[in-house]
Amino acid sequence: MKTPLRGIGFTFISYRSKNLLVKQKEKIMGRRKTEEEEDESERVEVFESIEDIPGIGPSTAAKLKELGYTTVEALATATVNELVSGGIPDKTAAKIISLARSSIEVKFVSALDILKQREHIQKLTTGSKKLDALLGGGLETMTITEFFGEYGTGKSQISHQLAVNVQLPEERGGLNGNVVYIDTENSFRPERIVAMAKYLKLDPIKTVENITVAEAFNSDHQILIVERLDEIIKSKKVKLVIVDSLTTHFRSEYLGRESLVKRQQKLNAHLHRLERLSKAFNLVIVVTNQVMAKPDEIFGMGAYPVGGHILAHRSHTRIYLRKARGEQGLRVARLIVSLDRPEGECLFKITENGITDVEEEAYAEEG
Repeated sequence: MKTPLRGIGFTFISYRSKNLLVKQKEKIMGRRKTEEEEDESERVEVFESIEDIPGIGPSTAAKLKELGYTTVEALATATVNELVSGGIPDKTAAKIISLARSSIEVKFVSALDILKQREHIQKLTTGSKKLDALLGGGLETMTITEFFGEYGTGKSQISHQLAVNVQLPEERGGLNGNVVYIDTENSFRPERIVAMAKYLKLDPIKTVENITVAEAFNSDHQILIVERLDEIIKSKKVKLVIVDSLTTHFRSEYLGRESLVKRQQKLNAHLHRLERLSKAFNLVIVVTNQVMAKPDEIFGMGAYPVGGHILAHRSHTRIYLRKARGEQGLRVARLIVSLDRPEGECLFKITENGITDVEEEAYAEEG
């Protein structure tokens, strides 16, 4: 080690001392830089629209809107694969989703907070007091309710009745809201709506006007309709979305085991989208479903809903419908799955006026 040499007006420092000073200076500068980066990271930029997000130009924004992603919230809950399948490059998709999520506040809440949130859940009457009691007071908002059964068991009849009932005031079991009816089987009949509305003393013309019908021609069209529901729900005060039936197109277009994985993936994403809408707008989501028979089964229902485990996990409430013995129009509703209700069943009746309760004699005859 060289010792410091002192001259006139100068101080000569050893190489080691000089290196130590440089390292200390770099350490201080690095600390300051880190503090600045931390301050910068704490400043979260909030985006009002998707066009405000860096990397989204006019063409990308147009593509996203075509895919149904019209809000920052919708982008924040999207997946990279969903955007890539719509023509957005994977790196761009990952970047804009990350930015959208960074502008959305994420909160962890206690179970007590969730309990308080559930106080805002509303219930929609089916028209039958017995069926309402089976469901704990009616169909809940923020959930997906599935009605499944064989042809002619009343799935579309219940869908029509709910489309009328939701327009009733809350004191009569309605939600004072409008409806989006996604028809995949050409089963919607406005004449049936008119008959049901007259029985409930509603203006039949106004009741029909409050129902927005979208006819889905294939599974991709069905998915696209749901992806574009946000603006309709906001502008038309929609409180009920019906998909009648959910699985028709998926079942007919994806045939064989080699197509099963793709079908289930698309169906899963479709159901996730419906579930997001139910929670974001406090909606009732109703889907009807077909069944597949198991003739070799001795015990059990003999018919099971299409859609497999994907639909089973996403449907919060599942009701199996079947015809009952006795007079014409009698139906049995059996609660198969519910998050907070025990299994059970009840009788109801389909009449010219809609869904109604049945007399006690019919219960004795069915039993």
